[in-house]
Amino acid sequence: MKNIKNISVIGLGAIGCAYNSKLYDMNSEGIKVIAGGERADRYKKNGFVINDKKYDFTYVSPQEKCEPADLIIVSVKANELDQAIVDMKNHVGKDTIIISLMNGITSEEVIGKQYGMDKILYALCIAIDANRKGNNIHFSSYGSIIFGEKTNVTYSEKVQAVEELFRKAGISYEIPCDMMHSLWWKFMINVGINQASAVLKGNYGVFQRVKEARDLMESAMWEVVKLSKKVGVNLNKSDIDKWYKVLDTMNPDSKTSMFEDITYGRKTEVDMFAGTVCKLGEKYGIDTPVNKTLLNIIKVVENNKVYLNN
Repeated sequence: MKNIKNISVIGLGAIGCAYNSKLYDMNSEGIKVIAGGERADRYKKNGFVINDKKYDFTYVSPQEKCEPADLIIVSVKANELDQAIVDMKNHVGKDTIIISLMNGITSEEVIGKQYGMDKILYALCIAIDANRKGNNIHFSSYGSIIFGEKTNVTYSEKVQAVEELFRKAGISYEIPCDMMHSLWWKFMINVGINQASAVLKGNYGVFQRVKEARDLMESAMWEVVKLSKKVGVNLNKSDIDKWYKVLDTMNPDSKTSMFEDITYGRKTEVDMFAGTVCKLGEKYGIDTPVNKTLLNIIKVVENNKVYLNN
């Protein structure tokens, strides 16, 4: 089994900082962050404060030649993925494993098209409530990383290597038999609560308490369920019920990533969520009125900074 020693990461949002801090605490010399230009200067100057602990990561310019990484972790926003693929080039070697902690159901194929699907493991995060403001990141739950090959009846060498790394770093994880079902399940969740929270400006507590908020969230999720049957993933009501059990464990005062994006005037991932749902709906002849409406509302909000401050 391959032993993961050198880790390169790209993307220091809330999710990236949360898990990278765990890996850094395990072995600070074994992890480097791919970042250049003004961004790297800012990172080096300010560092990051993660759950009240200061972190000064090691930063490597995308142009710098270096030893290929054993593992690359991608946790950028959807609109940053194309540049991230270019920036990580010098870190990809023959035996490099790449995992994406991005939202959605498409990033693995996009990365794999450039570097080969043989290097890719599918992954997602669940039940983490990390929030970021500037260089300060806080969360009450690390949640878990669900990862693996498309199917995991037996574990591949790549899966075993990442499992051993996560175990050493104290990162909670799960390796499902059907990874594609899990990936679509998380996509369904994001399409629901991320987008509903953005238009309602509601934290997790709103969705724990208010029926109408849950109804809006769930109506968007049901459109994903219908689409999943067209691609053979076959989500159903039990998957929605499973999400509600997770939702009940979330910190009621925490916000989704899209609510934070709206709050701070950042570009959202609505194209990855409602945009993907609408495109798949057109492809498979499934009507997606809720996601079409959410797409239109969030696009307007993104382009109306006055609204953001009201």
